[in-house]
Amino acid sequence: MRTDSSPGTLPAREHLPAAPAGTPVLDVVIPVYNEEKDLQPCVRRLHEHLAGTFPYAFRITIADNASTDTTPRVAARLAAEIPEVTTFRLEQKGRGRALRAVWSASDAPVLAYMDVDLSTDLNALLPLVAPLISGHSDLAIGSRLARSSRVVRGPKREFISRVYNLILRGSLQARFSDAQCGFKAIRRDVAQVLLPLIEDTGWFFDTEMLVLAERAGLRIHEVPVDWVDDPDSTVHIVRTATDDLRGVWRIGRALATGSLPLDRLTRPFGDDPRDREIKDVPRGLARQLVGFCVVGGLSTLFYLLLYSGFRVFTGSQAANALALLVSAVANTAANRRLTFGVRGRGGAVRHQAQGLVVFGIGLSLTSGSLAALGAATSEPAHSTELAVLIAANLAATVLRFLLFRAWVFPDRRDAETTVVASYDSYDTAQFRARDAADGPWRDATVQLMPVRPHDTDARDFR
Repeated sequence: MRTDSSPGTLPAREHLPAAPAGTPVLDVVIPVYNEEKDLQPCVRRLHEHLAGTFPYAFRITIADNASTDTTPRVAARLAAEIPEVTTFRLEQKGRGRALRAVWSASDAPVLAYMDVDLSTDLNALLPLVAPLISGHSDLAIGSRLARSSRVVRGPKREFISRVYNLILRGSLQARFSDAQCGFKAIRRDVAQVLLPLIEDTGWFFDTEMLVLAERAGLRIHEVPVDWVDDPDSTVHIVRTATDDLRGVWRIGRALATGSLPLDRLTRPFGDDPRDREIKDVPRGLARQLVGFCVVGGLSTLFYLLLYSGFRVFTGSQAANALALLVSAVANTAANRRLTFGVRGRGGAVRHQAQGLVVFGIGLSLTSGSLAALGAATSEPAHSTELAVLIAANLAATVLRFLLFRAWVFPDRRDAETTVVASYDSYDTAQFRARDAADGPWRDATVQLMPVRPHDTDARDFR
């Protein structure tokens, strides 16, 4: 997915090449469970729309989730009558399980799914998959909550949907607007790495996929949709909401404890301009400076409030030391996560210990400034003390950023480059002999180790 470009230009993912006639570019999956009534009109309407508007070869896959009515026979009849339609049978229920199974086996470079009720207007399908075909985006979702969306549904569903997405934004820091709209697409090369990491097999599958994708730095394209609620929907709202909240708690706990394998998800797909080494532009410096300034400003306010509070009960030196100690721990934790992007618990104790060394330097600067002020005047005003401390803290802040960037949170990619360079310095005669015997080296791209999904989750009622 990488393209070569000269330094200073923005790299881009490749546009999908034109496929031979008959090779599908798009595979649209329709998960169904006991949909004998709606399946045939849905598939025929979708096929007619794609045949008339979609400029590439396509496939429609009916994913039957252990239906007990005549849905399998309807699906088989459609597959026999329409060449672009195939059917896939699963003996267990769960929309997420169906999507994982079909998407994992599909050979189409773009994978999509939509609900059988076709609540979403099909005119949004081409805008949904176009950014994936062009290589601009990695995933695409339909959004019922975008300002330009046109949605018709009852107040109950509207309230539940908006509350759920507010919960995602508040608890998981999600930036996508609509997690549960049954209208999504993903590139197959992205799905191959992302799907094994998704544990849920039911309705929370969508949300978990989007959260992982967002944490991986993938680009999620949102399409405003026209959407009309299906009053005959078989979705159990209370049960689905309960399971979704359990999923939010599981993902939130994994993020908080560092057990989510984010190290495998940090921008593994394609090239990213933030990873480029551009002459005279230190990597990540601008973003780190902005983050450090924001954290530093908040830390300074926190420090001043602490100092003013401690000053009521103790002398200036003790108040300064206590305020600096508390604010330094909070500052190191905030810079670790927000400024330098270090996630998980690995190295947290070491980082705090190094942060305390930096704190000691700041304490020396500010304490020395207070001592100098005390030598100049026996009873300085409180406002004068604060002014001196602010000036000393500004000097300590510059030094703190340099130490954080170069010592506490060094760029791990630079370290990896150093390691690679050290390996290159060794005598490689023994490897040359093997190279001559075995032929050219294979692609050395690191393969990501998947986490096995819990396909037997007892909580999956669907």
